[in-house]
Amino acid sequence: MNRYPLWKYIIIAVALAVGLFYALPNVFGEAPAVQVTSGKATVKVDASMMNRIEEILKKSGITVTGMFFDNGQSPSVRVRVTDNDAQLRAKDALQKNLNPNADDQTYVVALNLVADSPRWLTAIHALPMYLGLDLRGGVHFLMQVDMKSALSKRIDALTGDARTLLRDKNIRHNGIAKSGNTIEIAFNDAETAGAARPVLEDGLPDMVFATQTDAQNAAATKLVATFRPEAIKRVQENALKQNISTLHNRVNQLGVSEPVIQQQGNDRIVVQLPGVQDTAKAKDIIGRTATLEARMVDESPEASAAVGQGTVPFGDDRFTDRTGTPLLVKKQVVFSGDNLTDAQPGFDQNQQPSVSLNVDAKGARALRDTTRENIGKRMALILFEKGKGEVITAPVIQGEFSSRFQITGRFTTSETNDTALLLRAGSLAAPMEIIEERSIGPSLGADNIRRGFLSTVYGFAAIAVFMIIYYMLFGVISVIALASNLLFLIALLSMLQATLTLPGIAAIALALGMAIDSNVLINERIREELRNGKSPQSAIAEGYERAFGTIIDSNVTTLIAGLALLAFGSGPIRGFAVVHVLGILTSIFSSVFVSRGIVNLVYGRKKKLTSVAIGQVWKPA
Repeated sequence: MNRYPLWKYIIIAVALAVGLFYALPNVFGEAPAVQVTSGKATVKVDASMMNRIEEILKKSGITVTGMFFDNGQSPSVRVRVTDNDAQLRAKDALQKNLNPNADDQTYVVALNLVADSPRWLTAIHALPMYLGLDLRGGVHFLMQVDMKSALSKRIDALTGDARTLLRDKNIRHNGIAKSGNTIEIAFNDAETAGAARPVLEDGLPDMVFATQTDAQNAAATKLVATFRPEAIKRVQENALKQNISTLHNRVNQLGVSEPVIQQQGNDRIVVQLPGVQDTAKAKDIIGRTATLEARMVDESPEASAAVGQGTVPFGDDRFTDRTGTPLLVKKQVVFSGDNLTDAQPGFDQNQQPSVSLNVDAKGARALRDTTRENIGKRMALILFEKGKGEVITAPVIQGEFSSRFQITGRFTTSETNDTALLLRAGSLAAPMEIIEERSIGPSLGADNIRRGFLSTVYGFAAIAVFMIIYYMLFGVISVIALASNLLFLIALLSMLQATLTLPGIAAIALALGMAIDSNVLINERIREELRNGKSPQSAIAEGYERAFGTIIDSNVTTLIAGLALLAFGSGPIRGFAVVHVLGILTSIFSSVFVSRGIVNLVYGRKKKLTSVAIGQVWKPA
């Protein structure tokens, strides 16, 4: 009646072993480390960098306790050291050797924290939970997006589109001027303005056009275009989305485990970087501006001679490619990154690696005109970061390009993937300004962890004392089940690499209370069966079976509330909800499955059971 088959005990044992292994890394905590990532989009960090870093630190007399390569979206090498002093010395040594020229930040060297777990735990991917900003320390930025610049940038693009539309239809005008957020187009007479208006309205659907007559010249007519309200809102929303997407790409270089980058209000972005100790480096990276431009390479004899002499002819700019070779390109921009809509790696007709690019209508017109006249010549794609440009590729034009074209060269498959990713990574849609900055030190985070830990321990101890006094041996079994519930919950959070915050610690304390409530229901059901005259074995079986339905009902209703918080909440509320939902699932398993397994081990083998240690059973008079 009260015996588990062997396979159930095996499941419990395996669950406890897995829970122990994956919860264990949280005991070891984190150690100071230095992280090396690429500072340029055209420079890649790979596993071979580990040997170079190890040699630099060995020469500097710095002891390395661990070195790890992360081949994620932003590959990095993390070096774990013994203490904070060694961390600072390691950063200085790597900065000096990897970036000999202070102005050329080829590699980003940043302070960080990594798990201090033994290698055998790391080998089975047992990692500690991520800690939020309030527990780990880090930096918090509130950034204001310059929406006026976003609208101005859009107006500039629409001004160029208007000029192109009128030129394609051979409609003459007396000038196109931008005035604030409006575009003014002057014509000699009302008839020409009337012919231009439908062309502009079809080509510029975001604008509303009005006709104005010049007071001094009755024949002259002007079309004034203003933004539609919905278009202004769309431009602002797109600017926020693009900036958030770009910030996500940039903070990868800092190695932040769980960055928080989200919109606040209509024109602000919150950036939280847990674990980042170098605030200056964080500000530098998230404030970077990167733009892409396509220009023609100057291959004239004068340009070739100028390259050899180290001079730059009028109308040209001098850049270097990825190999450091100087290249002269013309100042005129064919198209920019704003015109690029997509970039994907692939293969050309000869099955050679290539990159396929898509540009918008404006870029396609400029590209078509330029390539038609320059077949056989080279066009350079230049990436500008921090005001410095670098040629990432300079393919030969083999035919007239349309809105979709391919660039080929001596690419490997890996290089085409990197180049496509680089070209897709856009710049900030609008400038941003940091209007609020907070830094939470590791000591404050450690104090929060200590207080949260003590609150959980004191709560657990109080529950354990009450259960043991009130339910005796069954109380001990309930405490063991409660401990297993806590073990399963921490292991799950670690396996899922969830972010633990102060609200999450509160959810753990709540999960303990709810889990012990299930054991109270079971114990009281067993007592009730004993009061009704059932034998101890029957009372145990009936108590678990009848309490199970009540436990499921109460936990499912609470689970619904937790899922609602998870679906609609954000920030601390969502962090609370994640732990709350997982705690409900683990409490059902531990309070019913684990506790009954222990009870069956203790009482199930006794054929003639006369009593059970479950506290005082009061029978009705």
